[in-house]
Amino acid sequence: MSLLRCILSLILYTLNTLVWFVPIFIFGLIKLLPITPLQKACSWLAKECASFWVAGNNLTQNMLSPFKLNVEGLTDLKRQDWYLVIANHQSWVDILVMQRVLHRQIPFLNFFLKKELLYVPFLGLAWWALDFPFMTRTSKSQLKKNPKLKGKDVETTRKACEKFKAMPVSIVNFVEGTRYTPQKHQRQNSPFKHLLKPKAGGIAFVMQAMGEQLSKVVNVTIHYPDGIPTFVDFVSGRVKQIDVHVDVLPVSENLIGDYSNDNDFRVRFQAELNQLWNQKDEQLQRLRS
Repeated sequence: MSLLRCILSLILYTLNTLVWFVPIFIFGLIKLLPITPLQKACSWLAKECASFWVAGNNLTQNMLSPFKLNVEGLTDLKRQDWYLVIANHQSWVDILVMQRVLHRQIPFLNFFLKKELLYVPFLGLAWWALDFPFMTRTSKSQLKKNPKLKGKDVETTRKACEKFKAMPVSIVNFVEGTRYTPQKHQRQNSPFKHLLKPKAGGIAFVMQAMGEQLSKVVNVTIHYPDGIPTFVDFVSGRVKQIDVHVDVLPVSENLIGDYSNDNDFRVRFQAELNQLWNQKDEQLQRLRS
């Protein structure tokens, strides 16, 4: 039965993606025309199509891989506002869970993606049409060889946020920068029990570019009682329960500043983020209990 569920789920996910990819990509092409009202209308239409795509995926889950979803704290949210969404990251399933929990609660979720994901068949072009920012990860060795690469991601973030100002959006950032594994946790010598160390730069740059426009910060904590699943586990119906806790936080003016050049602000921002991550760690401990 697990194998049958997996095959049928993958078929339905693929068909749903293909159906909605076509109009999303067409609207993305039309947006290339330098006509601002047309670009704005096409952005809205593309995101509406993407919302129907999420609804289709949710329907597939209900039919073929149902699970018990426990959600706490999902209040005081509007589709007409701007949000920064932060979350712990354990599996690709996290994205499906967040889309399901926040679907039609806030504007469509926009993720910062690795540049390599642009080449994923169909999805890469759909993400491009939906204005997902594609980031290039620059290692320390690359920076040593080519110092001009420093600040490139900051510039990418700034340009993306300029687009986001035109209409309500939810900007998602997995603050840990990568998926949690026990090996990574040990390698980092992380001070948290259930989390990797948070990386402040990404959300600091978003706050700097859009802080005054952001309505709230949506802090999402995801817990899998039966262990962290793979995507195959999920579509095969092996995931029986998922717990999600949502904290809707105000945007503090103290967290808006020049993270790159103001050392005092950088230290203060990192301290605030570490405190928030301590609270998330405690929340995960409570959910595990």
